[in-house]
Amino acid sequence: MNGTSFQSDIRFWLRQGNTVNHLLLWNIVIFLGINLMYLISPGTAFAWTFDQIALHSLPAVFIRKPWGLISYMFTHVEFFHVLFNLINLYWFGNLFRDFLGNKRVLPLYLMGGIAGGLLYLLSYMLIFPGLESTMIGASASVMCMLVACATLMPNYEIGLLFLGNVKLKWLALGLIVLGVISIPRGNVGGIIAHMGGSLFGFFYIRSLQSGTDLCKPLIWLFDAETRRERKRTQTRSKPKKSPLKVVKKPDDNNQLRLDQLLDKINEKGYNSLSAEEKAWLDKVSKEN
Repeated sequence: MNGTSFQSDIRFWLRQGNTVNHLLLWNIVIFLGINLMYLISPGTAFAWTFDQIALHSLPAVFIRKPWGLISYMFTHVEFFHVLFNLINLYWFGNLFRDFLGNKRVLPLYLMGGIAGGLLYLLSYMLIFPGLESTMIGASASVMCMLVACATLMPNYEIGLLFLGNVKLKWLALGLIVLGVISIPRGNVGGIIAHMGGSLFGFFYIRSLQSGTDLCKPLIWLFDAETRRERKRTQTRSKPKKSPLKVVKKPDDNNQLRLDQLLDKINEKGYNSLSAEEKAWLDKVSKEN
């Protein structure tokens, strides 16, 4: 067997341009690294590292370690915790990606995790003031992905072991209800974070359907092509001034908008268009 085959497989896996694969890899690497540290030095190095990357409920501690609001959503210690989260991230992350494009995957993962983390912090400050707790895990981000998919495609069916085909809306609702009724039995912070991620997933799709993309700033930040596209659009929409007065034909504006929508469809898919954009495109196509 070729000794580099495993490395080649990993490189090929990451070069597919699928952000879900990168998120899976980072979660696995951190899980293996922190557990290896636990085997080597459970009382010192592991404890210090866990304290640095977990999300702390006490405001005084959180202020000193604010990066925990990001690092916690990539961190797992228990095997079944990481296994369950990554299986669901693979399923629903790729489903979300298929319908709304790759560029929105990382921003939604981060914002869903941040929403869950902030609700966790707020709940401890209001309900359990002074109680020290820590939280890790990608559950809030994963629930955000699941609820976003269920809001976008409520009647989409997936096959579940022992249950058969289940519509996404019932799966999401069932997991949320199970989380709420299990709050009195423990893991209060984690379940509250799940609710925060779920709420953000729901409102994200609703705002997207109304024409507002809450992930747009992060898409612009992470994706160089989006920045270049925006620069090209600004350049085309703001031509250089000329000493000659040019009278534009009415069709010029229509052609510019048509070009922009076709570019958008080519890059993000037809489903990325708003209802108004789809109606306008349909009208133009019939006129031509």
